[in-house]
Amino acid sequence: MSGLNELLWLTTREGMRPETATALLNAFGTAEAVYFADPAEYDSLPLSQTLKRSLQDKSLEGVRRILECCDRKGIWIMTYRDGAYPERLQQLKDYPLVLYGLGRRLRFDEELAIGMVGARKCTPYGLSMAGRLGLELARSGAVVISGLAQGIDGASLRAALKGGGTVASVLACGVDVVYPRCNRDLYEDVAASGVLLSESPPGTPPDGWRFPIRNRIISGLSVGVVAVEGEEHSGTLTTARRALDQDREVFAVPGPADAPMSAGTNALIARGEAKLVRCAGDILVEYMSRFPHKFRPVQPLSEAAVNQRLEKGQPPAAPENPVAASEEPEPVLPVRPVGEWEGLGDEQREIFRLTQVQPMTADELVGETEIPARRVNTALTLLQAQGYLNELPGRRFTAAVRFEQRE
Repeated sequence: MSGLNELLWLTTREGMRPETATALLNAFGTAEAVYFADPAEYDSLPLSQTLKRSLQDKSLEGVRRILECCDRKGIWIMTYRDGAYPERLQQLKDYPLVLYGLGRRLRFDEELAIGMVGARKCTPYGLSMAGRLGLELARSGAVVISGLAQGIDGASLRAALKGGGTVASVLACGVDVVYPRCNRDLYEDVAASGVLLSESPPGTPPDGWRFPIRNRIISGLSVGVVAVEGEEHSGTLTTARRALDQDREVFAVPGPADAPMSAGTNALIARGEAKLVRCAGDILVEYMSRFPHKFRPVQPLSEAAVNQRLEKGQPPAAPENPVAASEEPEPVLPVRPVGEWEGLGDEQREIFRLTQVQPMTADELVGETEIPARRVNTALTLLQAQGYLNELPGRRFTAAVRFEQRE
């Protein structure tokens, strides 16, 4: 494929971000021109010193390793120059120059593709709504697109597969990397029945900073995005706003007025940025005339039939109280006064709440909170220094105390 080596070289430069890659492509015209440019030409551009040095390294050994790995693992490569490359993605200012895929090659421009996003630490209500929507959308002919995270992502994809539909999952790591490991079964099912996609080459680890930029591909491939659950300042809302910037329709599942995990979706609805969704029909009605060849009218399932399909093999909801979910009671954590809690910054509180649920690495915290890695590491250091967190093997952090609740 003409120019493939240079495209893979360009997108794997150290310090390269998608918007920078497309900017270089626009400036030089082709990846080949970027590759053969003189160092002085790089110096005239607003690039970091790290990236400039990487651009001056013309070795293609890394490219050869990528191609050999793809051949060995059955991973296909699509570039922005291919005829099958989705026009929906080319509409983005920071479209991915390269996509790696494992599974089917879908023609997304012809598909009624709906992105589904939401919280990892969701409520049983969120899991139930994600499952119902995923099942109904799939039975009606829609392609469900999501990540592969626990919570809303996993519930949406599992339900769509149960509905006999086609699914796509966009990963923030290489398509040969299973993350999280607990979703290996889902990873294998998506690869077998749909497609796994990533803009990162095989073997790329799930670094926290990759998750937010991954989300633009989920919304970019979709005609509409459904936010199922998310707090007011969360990755779910970031993805919804990105979808709005991409001129995609946004839908949101409402929740109780006082429920923290519905604060974000309720806010989207209140501001008129999202259409309120109670069932898949509220979404599908917007696209019936646009995708008549894809839309499949189906008889609605009874409540009992829906529950039967979703309960079989459905992972349990993340418990609000981890102690109650354990067979052996965990040691009672020491209690610290509420005044100390109120003295923490917002970012420290958010990180502490997550470590109360389960041990997490710094990268996982970056991906969950979208707080920059530098500030996450600073917050972890401060929380440890104050005795609020313990560090476990594997650089995982867990809550070492609990705080009083103000009456």
